[in-house]
Amino acid sequence: MSFLTIIKWVGTISGIAGSLLVALNISISGYGFILFTLSSISWGVAAWMMKETSLLMLQSVFFIVNIIGISRWLL
Repeated sequence: MSFLTIIKWVGTISGIAGSLLVALNISISGYGFILFTLSSISWGVAAWMMKETSLLMLQSVFFIVNIIGISRWLL
């Protein structure tokens, strides 16, 4: 399995897990933003490797939004 395939699956799984945590709105929901951040970084790396500028831009914005989420929920 290639690095690109692995990083895309890490991004997908962490994004799904993060969204479930945030949607449940339970005491540990803030940690969903950490998983979202991992997803954004993973997909950002994949986008860079695939030369997908629009996906890289999207993940860059999501990264900033996730940092805001971490600061509001966890700090």
